[in-house]
Amino acid sequence: MSDKLRYDMRGVSATKDEVHAAIKDLDKGLYPNAFCKIMPDIAAGDPEYCNLMHADTAGTKTSLAYMYWKETGDLDVWKGIVQDSIVMNLDDMACVGCIDDILLSSTIGRNKNLITGEVISTLINGAVEFTDMLKQHGINVHLSGGETADVGDIVRTVDVGYTAFARMKRSQVIKNDIQHGDVIVGLASYGQSTYEDTYNGGMGSNGLTSARHDVFNFDYARDYPDSYDHHTPEEFVYVGMRHLQDKVDIGNGKKMNAGALVLSPTRTYMPVIKRMLDEMQPKINGMIHCTGGAQTKVLKFVNNKHIIKDNLLPVPPLFKMIQQESGVSYKEMYQVFNMGHRLEVYLNEADAQAIIDISKSFNIDAQIIGRVEDGKGETLTLTAEDGSILRY
Repeated sequence: MSDKLRYDMRGVSATKDEVHAAIKDLDKGLYPNAFCKIMPDIAAGDPEYCNLMHADTAGTKTSLAYMYWKETGDLDVWKGIVQDSIVMNLDDMACVGCIDDILLSSTIGRNKNLITGEVISTLINGAVEFTDMLKQHGINVHLSGGETADVGDIVRTVDVGYTAFARMKRSQVIKNDIQHGDVIVGLASYGQSTYEDTYNGGMGSNGLTSARHDVFNFDYARDYPDSYDHHTPEEFVYVGMRHLQDKVDIGNGKKMNAGALVLSPTRTYMPVIKRMLDEMQPKINGMIHCTGGAQTKVLKFVNNKHIIKDNLLPVPPLFKMIQQESGVSYKEMYQVFNMGHRLEVYLNEADAQAIIDISKSFNIDAQIIGRVEDGKGETLTLTAEDGSILRY
């Protein structure tokens, strides 16, 4: 069975081809290669400033959180979900240099018959806790309220989304002017940073439909019929061997529940990026948040460049487990999952060590993972962990 068929039958896409086709003719903003769309300063009309507005959700990760909460009674799993949704906004915005005075508004749609008021309270309070942590690092994110709707006719469990708005100086925008000769510094998505309370498996909020169905047992289809789309053919529904509380070795003699490992909250790099920008901004040519499209994400933000990634960080236990359970090819794995790093910084090799040192000061591993060459069109050559050469 092809990997593409597996994903298509589950109603998901690693490449989002239809979405990109739908928006291809839309205005790309002031800086077309910037990681987020940058608009003129509509809010105040100052030509030295610009506006950003960004929206994202935790995606289908909420389905897994729902099952884990029902199995364990652990409400804290919902704090991870709200972090997922917020980080998918903030870290995208940080990649254009926006790291302060950001307004956030939530949109939560729930099935009231399944998602209790206690869960809603945990989501709202989780947002306060997370933004308070950012403030300790000098990052001001302001919660401006939002909408919580009971929409059980159209939402199976709960959908958690945020919209972010900010205003910043145009002179501070990172435009993704990625150059021939740049090296790529990759920052690990896994481990435990100085501002995280527990080990992070490295999961973001991409690929969760595949991870959930490929890793976990069909028992969950029977126990939690609200956790998946019943239009999906049964042979693609919860086809793995794992149960949520099965123990997984995460190294150094430590183990973690499989459910908690996959539900690891999307790591924010905001504290790291703030320090990088404070100390290094003029030397940074580009930053990429490896979300949808994972290791191929950069191809949407370069012109006529050949990206070479031939020295990647080790693949952490989470993604090894997903691949072992799914049997998915390396080529698809690197296109769906970050596989060990979710932030890339593009700059001159002479400046790379400073970025690595900043990252490691937060206990986040980092290294030069590749380089940039001129090319015809936008291409990527990646060396997988088994030594195979993958081309995109």
